Amino acid sequence: MLSPCISSVNTLNLKFLNIPPSSSNLNRSYYRFKSISAVLNNPSSHSKKQKLVQQQQQQPQKQLYQPFRPPPTPLPSKYDNLDIPGRIDILANRLGAWHEYAPLITSLLREGFSPPTIEETTGITGVEQNRIIVATQVRDTLVHANTDEEILSYFDSGGAEVLYEIRLLSTSQRAAAARFIVEKRYDGKGAQDLARSIKDFPSRRGEKDWESFDYHLPGDCLAYLYYRQSKENKNPSDPRTAFLEQALSAVESDKARKVILEELSGKAEEEEVEDVVLKVPVNVVRLKIGEVAEATSVVVLPVCKAEEGEKVIMEAPSEIRKEGEFGIVVAEKGWEKWVVLPAWGPVVNLGKGVVVSFLDARVLPWKANRWYKEEPILVVADRSKREVENDDGFYLVKDDGNDVGLKVQRGSILKEMGVNECLGNVVIVVRPPNENDGDVLSEEDWD
Repeated sequence: MLSPCISSVNTLNLKFLNIPPSSSNLNRSYYRFKSISAVLNNPSSHSKKQKLVQQQQQQPQKQLYQPFRPPPTPLPSKYDNLDIPGRIDILANRLGAWHEYAPLITSLLREGFSPPTIEETTGITGVEQNRIIVATQVRDTLVHANTDEEILSYFDSGGAEVLYEIRLLSTSQRAAAARFIVEKRYDGKGAQDLARSIKDFPSRRGEKDWESFDYHLPGDCLAYLYYRQSKENKNPSDPRTAFLEQALSAVESDKARKVILEELSGKAEEEEVEDVVLKVPVNVVRLKIGEVAEATSVVVLPVCKAEEGEKVIMEAPSEIRKEGEFGIVVAEKGWEKWVVLPAWGPVVNLGKGVVVSFLDARVLPWKANRWYKEEPILVVADRSKREVENDDGFYLVKDDGNDVGLKVQRGSILKEMGVNECLGNVVIVVRPPNENDGDVLSEEDWD
């Protein structure tokens, strides 16, 4: 068998002799004769041809990747006649406001410059390039929303970092957030907290005092974020007081301000003790993507599967503590499954906390909500409270008539059945993360 390179040379030699390379003209003896002559040719020609073929084969693969080309942004009129060196000079020396020369970065990207190349020639890092371009788009939406010129001018100096943080808000939310940022003179971190609180506020529906804060006021959203964080700390404590003072400085509505002041004065605690006797609500919350990473403090709890039954629940570790300067988590014994949750108020002071995982949310005892679609849930229970006390409370009990093994039941039903002891008092139900930010329970979904 002859090598492919010799075959290709033979074909070229046949063309040179004006002999068609057909099967009739290309007999074996002639084919072998020409193969010897091919070896005598210049060996460098074969390597050149082989490199050419390799380059042609690799060329389509290189074309599969196309550098990012941002959408066209109209250049300011004073930059219309600038050539590429002129644009680079303006960027390198930061001539003008950041939102004015931001379109120059976009134009260079469209000309074929890569972010690393722009960084080398102008000194503007790739991260900063992206921040300036996105912040300029946010600023444009504020201009189209007829935002006051006084507010817009506030961001002319170093405002890219601030406007970048509110990029995920809607146009109306951006305008309100920008106004509030200017009033409070927030930096990038303050703007980040504000945007996060606005996005997070609808998902907190049903939590304590949520209805007292106004979603349409950015200050109320931020105040509620600090208000919730205060609940993650012991009362009294300096961190709790600090969060409440931050909430008081951010709040805008009188109704929400009253709630915060009552919490600071201690009146809310007295009322809460009375409420516990009358009704014990259970919060159903959806864990946000990245919420654990952003939490100021977390709680580590052992996890059991509902189908594993009562025995495993009682065997789960009950003493979990932190040791040393690094807060190393130490349990009384080894366990296979653990979960890390934000230090929400209901889970901070659990006596013997345990988390039970259910494959289907329809095991919950209230009316069928629209999100009961075989969604897995985590039920957090306190095993130190095993007595069925409150009719409106929810309790973890054994389910003898079901393969699941465990179930959640209302206190009033258990009392009717003559059941006075349970496996644990349910304090919170956690739904899995979902990228759909619009997944908020409606009014009729709540029992």
